[in-house]
Amino acid sequence: MAQEGLGRLFDLSIGFAPVDMQTAANTGKRINLRMYGGIEIVLFKGAGTAGDDPVLTLKQHTASSSGTTANLASIDHYYVKSEQTLDGDETWARIAQAAAATITDPGGAGTSAEEQQIVVIPVNATSLADGYDYISLDVADVGGNAQLGCVLYVARDLAAERAPANLVAPLS
Repeated sequence: MAQEGLGRLFDLSIGFAPVDMQTAANTGKRINLRMYGGIEIVLFKGAGTAGDDPVLTLKQHTASSSGTTANLASIDHYYVKSEQTLDGDETWARIAQAAAATITDPGGAGTSAEEQQIVVIPVNATSLADGYDYISLDVADVGGNAQLGCVLYVARDLAAERAPANLVAPLS
């Protein structure tokens, strides 16, 4: 019998729940990376209207709330699946960029708003500056038209394997 991955290989946590990303800026919850080797940040979004391309910003923090916050300019690549209607036949595209804290128009085609997308941003815990243990991903208000989206954190390389019910809450 195969072993389950949750608690052994990865843990999951919320960045932000599904929301219409045009109603306001979307502030991601903070996740503590001290217990993980890294994290894959997943943005899953619906199609929107031309010109309302998402802008994603990766941040690092010294505390679970308050503390010091700074942009984390470590995104030198990310992955995207993109189609008018995601139906499972898409392949991943690796998008390279100069190291930055921001992704503007995921996929870089100028049409990210018009397509459904899955965007995955890998972040290694070692990329955080000294004294910073938490990260978050913010998505700016996309504009004046509806575009549904959510962010999921997939923490990997757990420091200690545990049964899922015994995992430490990653936002604490």
